[in-house]
Amino acid sequence: MTFSVNPQSEIPNPQLLRLFVYGTLKRGCWNHERFCRGVLSVEEAVVRGRLYELPSGIPVLEVPEADVLAHGTADPLADVATQARLAAEFAARAAHPKPGENSAPSGRWGPVYGELLTFDDPETRLPAIDHLEGFLPDGRSLYRRVLVPASTRGRRVLVWLYVEGAGRRPPGRRLADGVWRA
Repeated sequence: MTFSVNPQSEIPNPQLLRLFVYGTLKRGCWNHERFCRGVLSVEEAVVRGRLYELPSGIPVLEVPEADVLAHGTADPLADVATQARLAAEFAARAAHPKPGENSAPSGRWGPVYGELLTFDDPETRLPAIDHLEGFLPDGRSLYRRVLVPASTRGRRVLVWLYVEGAGRRPPGRRLADGVWRA
């Protein structure tokens, strides 16, 4: 997996929300039907990070801070506009860190596998999923919502995803294969 710009990158659409899911929002998991009904598309995707399973059985993702291009806010429309603007800038850049290039004390970053969900209703969808994930843009949260690069079907896209909110290594067992199974 490389993180270089792919000429097959698509033209960003400021009306579409692209969300990477790696846990209970994936197809076949208990929150997918409730929160993802009406999704426009679902594609296999991969991001760079480290995946853990908490003692409660819920997954949590840690990503390199160098990959974080933006932080989620309380304004879903502004967030999808940021996603589209940065995607256009990202497509114009020629370089991005490669997996394994980091100085993290707890090991190299690897691929984390999940699904890229595309929605056309960010104004209603994002607040509901933010609430599910315990994301509070202006306060202490269980998860943070961040914008990072992802790979899917040979193209690069920027996706929102939820990561560990305290900024430290999550408690629990690391899933070295980068896959959470419900």
